[in-house]
Amino acid sequence: MSAVPETAADLQTALSHTAKLLESSPSLAAVQAQEILRVVPGQANALLFYALAQGKLGHAQVAVDCLARLCSQQPEWAVAHYELGLALGRTGQGDKALLSLKKTLALVPGLAKAWLSLADLYSAMGDSASADSAYGKYLQYSGSNPRLLAAASAMVENRIPVAERALKEYLKDCPTDVAAIRMLAEVAARLGRDIDAENLLARCLELAPSFTFARQNYAYILNRSNKFEQSLRQAELLLEAEPENLSYKNLKAVALSKIGDYESAIRLYDDVLAANPGYSKIWHSFGHTLKTAGLLDRAVEAYRTSIRLEPNYGEAYWSLANLKTFRFTDDDVVRMRGRLESDQLTEEERFHFDFALGKAMEDRTDYADAFRHYEKGNRLRRSLIEYSPERNAGKIAASKSILSVEFFRERIGYGVAAADPIFILGMPRAGSTLLEQILSSHSMVEGTMELPDIIAITKDLYRRQTDGRVKTYYPMLQAMSREQADVYGRRYMDNTRVHRKTAAPFFIDKMPNNFAHVGLIQMILPNAKIIDARRHPLACCFSNYKQHFARGQNFSYSLDDMGRYYADYVELMAHFDHVLPGRVHRVHYEDMVHDTEAEVRRLLDYCGLPFEDGCLRFFENDRPVRTASSEQVRQPIYTDGVEHWRHFEEWLGPLQDALGPVLEAYPQVPAYHYNNRSTMGEINV
Repeated sequence: MSAVPETAADLQTALSHTAKLLESSPSLAAVQAQEILRVVPGQANALLFYALAQGKLGHAQVAVDCLARLCSQQPEWAVAHYELGLALGRTGQGDKALLSLKKTLALVPGLAKAWLSLADLYSAMGDSASADSAYGKYLQYSGSNPRLLAAASAMVENRIPVAERALKEYLKDCPTDVAAIRMLAEVAARLGRDIDAENLLARCLELAPSFTFARQNYAYILNRSNKFEQSLRQAELLLEAEPENLSYKNLKAVALSKIGDYESAIRLYDDVLAANPGYSKIWHSFGHTLKTAGLLDRAVEAYRTSIRLEPNYGEAYWSLANLKTFRFTDDDVVRMRGRLESDQLTEEERFHFDFALGKAMEDRTDYADAFRHYEKGNRLRRSLIEYSPERNAGKIAASKSILSVEFFRERIGYGVAAADPIFILGMPRAGSTLLEQILSSHSMVEGTMELPDIIAITKDLYRRQTDGRVKTYYPMLQAMSREQADVYGRRYMDNTRVHRKTAAPFFIDKMPNNFAHVGLIQMILPNAKIIDARRHPLACCFSNYKQHFARGQNFSYSLDDMGRYYADYVELMAHFDHVLPGRVHRVHYEDMVHDTEAEVRRLLDYCGLPFEDGCLRFFENDRPVRTASSEQVRQPIYTDGVEHWRHFEEWLGPLQDALGPVLEAYPQVPAYHYNNRSTMGEINV
């Protein structure tokens, strides 16, 4: 303990020591403060420290009495009024706490922590409007918080783990700091943890409904999570406050596109870009909407405008390449090569240019140079993502071990009886868009899009399992009751209704990755149709390898990963053929190309639909198509694409090795795929 102060220097030393003791030993801090007060009665800092120590020791009313006396002695000291407000709040004296905090802010209007405490108090008192206003003031004044500035600096420097640790530690002390919550949500989004980001942003807006930056982030993450109606609602709320805000209008246009209201989206984009023609990324978004709506010439012009405004915008070049029927000019190629020689490109800009140049060289039949660019783009993209083929194989083994003949026999009668959905699934780039276009040309079938709803259910099931060692949702299927299966089935039907624009009795869900969830579909929608679109392994896998996906499909950026994933898919579908015989209808792309009418009749028979000639003239269907094949399916079937992969065969050795017996057996399936394998990955159940 410090000596009793006799001089000013001694007093300062004793006060500094007391302040340090507050954190480590509040009881000693209280004793030290009392000693100072004995020698220097009424010393303000000593009285403050004594009150704070009593509060930490649980003597809340003693702390209140001391702080009230201090405020009486020092009526212009904001710190004293602030601490009194906190102490009064802890003793349940909300009205008095409110007065103390308001007094604090009258003395120091820019004291951020006082605004935060006031907002918390208003929130606790049920005054959400006042709480929201106070949170807004807190955000206005909190920019100088050193802990938040340190976290922000780590984020700017892409030291994401450092930023995450700093923010989580800070939020332990300040759990209602909406600025920190929003920053942590951004960290989660960067790490791909979209559910965490969504929940954090929802909490932000619960605390501060007028925190428009958080709401804008929330709209964006909802859109990225395929919750398009909710994203649209958030955009509309933002526009209610700022009707002319360009970013909010763009958010709304994107959401309108995603729910299929292309006419409204195009009108909004036209209005936005007429008034603000200098925004490259908005032109790029507009191009996506025009492409999906089938307005190809306008889409090309939108993408080119984006490039003129931002020459390094590699993604816009890739969007042109991704039109498939588009051809780059010689000048385009020269410009792209020039950009790749620059050391100013980001990694993302660079791999987009490589994928685009790969397509340009492929169209020029320079297959060696095309593969060189595809390989460079894939190698760079693979270095930036996380994917484990072993973990994927483990999931396949886990699914097979649980979803047995007996499993499904015991659950006959589960789920809702609706027969509306027609699932088209399988590998990406296997012809699923062609099948969707054929079926949606039938008068009784409506095409929608790659719906996210089955995958959303799997994520919900995964969150509900409590064993941290489990890496799949499959054990939750074992625990699912008949009532729960009905709930999930109804949820799927309710949530997909927004995408149905006609009175057709059937609709298509064309999410390829749903092949991993056939067991779930059987449990919750036992009368839905399931169609497996399959294509030659080398044709399908190489088509994926040269395709840069905006999100997901992380298996596609390595020939070895790609081959192993395809083999896993074949194995799982063979298992479902065994445990649910006849449940899945398979269409081989090559058969559809070589004898279209016979395959279309088989397909319609499986779906219980009468034959219609329109299904053979599917290329006349002008419905919106939102996939990489959107232009190709607006043309008659052509056979050139069936063997196109052979131009690259000399470089596909790693893919052939990874495919193994699956390649040799195609279109049949290796016999052992119908049996459980004990050595294929770790079964995390």
